[in-house]
Amino acid sequence: MAAGLRTVILLSFVLAVGFLLIILSCALWQNWLPLLVALTFVLAPLPNALFAHCGSDELSSNYEGSAPLDLGRFITSMFVVTGFALPIVLAHSNVIDPKACVMSIAGGGLVYATILAYSAAFSQEESDYD
Repeated sequence: MAAGLRTVILLSFVLAVGFLLIILSCALWQNWLPLLVALTFVLAPLPNALFAHCGSDELSSNYEGSAPLDLGRFITSMFVVTGFALPIVLAHSNVIDPKACVMSIAGGGLVYATILAYSAAFSQEESDYD
């Protein structure tokens, strides 16, 4: 139980640092467009969570993938690429400062890594006896 509590505390600290970087990238240069990065990285795991249980029929063949699961992974990858590319495009077009771009990408990466680490650490494995 102590290991689970330590994990939650560590992940919440990393998540807070990620959001702090994103908000500072907006507030220091008085431009709130990099805040869209936080939205894309928070929404990124949602398609995987929604489509994770689609197509998991026990009577189907041993094929690992299914169309809904692949669609969820594709939409998730679109969100992740958008989260990293949006600050770069905004910095290239001189809408935001390049330093804000770096802070936004670093913060967004921390937020997404925290979400992935949390879902990996606390995922419940399916049992044959459920």
